[in-house]
Amino acid sequence: MKKALATLLAATALCTLAGPAAAADSYPDRPIHLVVPFPPGGPTDALARRLAQALNKPLGQTVIVENKAGAGGNIGSEYVAQSKPDGYTVLFGTSGPLAINVSLYKRLHYDPRTSFAPIIRIGHLPNILVVNPKVPAKTLQELIAYAKQNPGKLTYASSGNGASSHLAGVLFNQMAGTDIQHIPYKGTGPALNDLLGGQVTMSFTDILTALPHVKNGTLRAIGLASAQRSEALPDLPTLDEEGLKGYDSSVFFGIVAPKGTPAPVVDKLNHAFIEAMSDPAVKSTLATQGIVRAADQTPQGLADFIGQQVPKWAALIHSAHISLD
Repeated sequence: MKKALATLLAATALCTLAGPAAAADSYPDRPIHLVVPFPPGGPTDALARRLAQALNKPLGQTVIVENKAGAGGNIGSEYVAQSKPDGYTVLFGTSGPLAINVSLYKRLHYDPRTSFAPIIRIGHLPNILVVNPKVPAKTLQELIAYAKQNPGKLTYASSGNGASSHLAGVLFNQMAGTDIQHIPYKGTGPALNDLLGGQVTMSFTDILTALPHVKNGTLRAIGLASAQRSEALPDLPTLDEEGLKGYDSSVFFGIVAPKGTPAPVVDKLNHAFIEAMSDPAVKSTLATQGIVRAADQTPQGLADFIGQQVPKWAALIHSAHISLD
């Protein structure tokens, strides 16, 4: 009896140990759902769909992009956090759901640091500080001086309260010692239209949106709101280079799975994404959108990065008393 029990326990332990490896060996054997927590048609959705096509080859399965928009990315993120941790449901996350929203929203049913298994950081999309050409300042220092000498004259447009374009302005005011008024809009389009029309004077927007207007002269670029220059505008310095040391409000992209996803499955997904990002069509999309590929593309690299980003934005949000329901 004892011998039979010992044999059974040993067999059970062996099966337990072999479980993750066996899962990785057979994974994936059906389509994978890549959840985008934003509406179809935006830059995040476009990049996700391009990556999904390129993932078919290394994974040998169809990758289905599923849009679950709402609450600044929270609805789709919560859906993935609560999904079965088997590698068949993963999230295409951005700075909002993976770093900012945990401090911004009063009620959040997941934590980006503990609710997910990080897979890979794709890269970041630089924001750019642009002004209406009627603003006399041509450099960062001229803009800061003008803002201080003319209180109330400068306003900055954002795509909404709590959006990265809003927080970029809050960070700018804190670091530059200015008091430029925030004007929130319902989306990037309306904000851009009023900036072009002169109803607002400046904005922190993504380089993809701003680039055509900078090139044709309808907007003036003051500097890149990221840690490094962009190939899309190689001669434009960063705000850090111009004197605002440490300023960075770029938006990052990361892929995560539900917490508890087996490590071999995470590794397989990580390698598949790295291979997919070498696909010519994906590389072209990254270049077109001005996205800078991440240097560290390991799961641990994304985990560490999220761990750095959450307290950075938490400090800013709490100091500015920003909160959303």
